[in-house]
Amino acid sequence: MELQEALQKRRSVRSYQKQKVEEEKIKKMLEAAILAPSWKNSQVTRYYVVTGEEMLEKVKETLPEFNRKNVQDAPVLIVSAIIRDRSGFERDGTPSNELGNGWGYYDCGMQSMNLLLAAKEQGLDTLVMGIRDAGKIAELLEIPKEQSVVSVIGVGYSQAEPAMPKRKTVADIARFY
Repeated sequence: MELQEALQKRRSVRSYQKQKVEEEKIKKMLEAAILAPSWKNSQVTRYYVVTGEEMLEKVKETLPEFNRKNVQDAPVLIVSAIIRDRSGFERDGTPSNELGNGWGYYDCGMQSMNLLLAAKEQGLDTLVMGIRDAGKIAELLEIPKEQSVVSVIGVGYSQAEPAMPKRKTVADIARFY
């Protein structure tokens, strides 16, 4: 699949087949994430891949009911997190600009977009969820205290092909000088 096709076909999927995702496909997604740029090559994003049935159910319980329903049959949940106070910071710990940890979240977004596109390229679909109990997830997955949970990404084979929602035009989002 060419990049343009992956960009056009990627959707937020809310209904998955009960079908296992091959570990090799998950690794390719993570390898794609690693290729994304980051502040001074800090690479602060970490991914926690949940595939075991017992842990899947526990992590799904940290989601609000509507998101739990959206990923009820998703065979994989990937939790993204960032190491705080590195991306966007000087070696002495002071922020490099007014965004501070915002750069870590920005870097995570770029990495996660690569991950989503790599999923689509391999015939997988995804749903990125930001409404979750971050504290409970961190506890369940033993995420270190210096990290912040960013999102939970459902991964699997789509049950349906959702239509593309209306998108803004270039004129709506950009100004040229």
